[in-house]
Amino acid sequence: MLTTVVGSYPSPPRKPASFGSKISSFLGNYDPYQAAVEFAVEQQILAGINIISTGQVRGDMIEIFSSQITGMAWEEGTSKIKGKILPLNYSIGSNDLKIALKTAKNTSENFKAGAKIIDGNILKDANGVKGVITGPTTLILSSRMESFYDLDSRDKAIMDIAHALNKEAKFLEGDGASVIQIDEPYLSTGMADISTALKAIKITVNGLKVPLAMHVCGDVTSIFGKLMRFPVDIIDCEFMGIKRNLEVLETTNLKKIVGFGSVDTKTEKVESPEEIHEHLRKGVELIGVENMIVDPDCGMRMLPQEVAFQKLKNMTEAVKWLS
Repeated sequence: MLTTVVGSYPSPPRKPASFGSKISSFLGNYDPYQAAVEFAVEQQILAGINIISTGQVRGDMIEIFSSQITGMAWEEGTSKIKGKILPLNYSIGSNDLKIALKTAKNTSENFKAGAKIIDGNILKDANGVKGVITGPTTLILSSRMESFYDLDSRDKAIMDIAHALNKEAKFLEGDGASVIQIDEPYLSTGMADISTALKAIKITVNGLKVPLAMHVCGDVTSIFGKLMRFPVDIIDCEFMGIKRNLEVLETTNLKKIVGFGSVDTKTEKVESPEEIHEHLRKGVELIGVENMIVDPDCGMRMLPQEVAFQKLKNMTEAVKWLS
């Protein structure tokens, strides 16, 4: 059974420590976030995770993208739309993906670029790095419209950013991502139009060849069936912290692999391997081990490092007990 993470990991920027890094800092070439990516990767691998992330260390899921996408800005802790949204001619996340791949290869010989995690509809035993993108609907609904678009043209903004994100996804695929994950937490809030979101995701994933995942946190009991229509291979949701989400696995005609959230990322309480194992057994009974990929409920950015690591370690230990 494959394990992964949703994306973020608590790894703040690092001050230069070695002589070489201090010289780089003096010359203005030191990247304090590179060591943060390396640490996040090392911790995920040490915990036993198969499909790791970069840790999303450069900001929160909105800031990382809105601070760079043409037509958007991140000002005073707020995402703003200030002009027409256009694709970039460079990648926002590829450099960190390359750092993650290099670190993973140096940490474990099992990791490789573009590792094949799905063959047909079957999950394979593989180790790789996922590329994570905040979804078009979530980015727009999280932003204040100040120019070019208004509330009546919000759908147009969603489609425009979907085209920009499609280019970013292709950069990540080309640089070795084993899977592309799109984060769309707004889909469970009742604020998003699901049909518009579906059109935007179709644009975002157009032309991609790697497996695709979509993470939707929150209570998905009213929309889970609709999520089955999205053109992705994996639908990832919270199942440990929101137990009622398990109900949808009993009643939905399952057409996707399920990202089975198995540790609660909203609490610092560390679940025991026994507790997680019992939770996983419920999932296996409902949908079968072949339809599950195991991960935390959501990103781990807000947790203390020692808590985040132990949750992942206990999760992978519980997965081994199913083998």
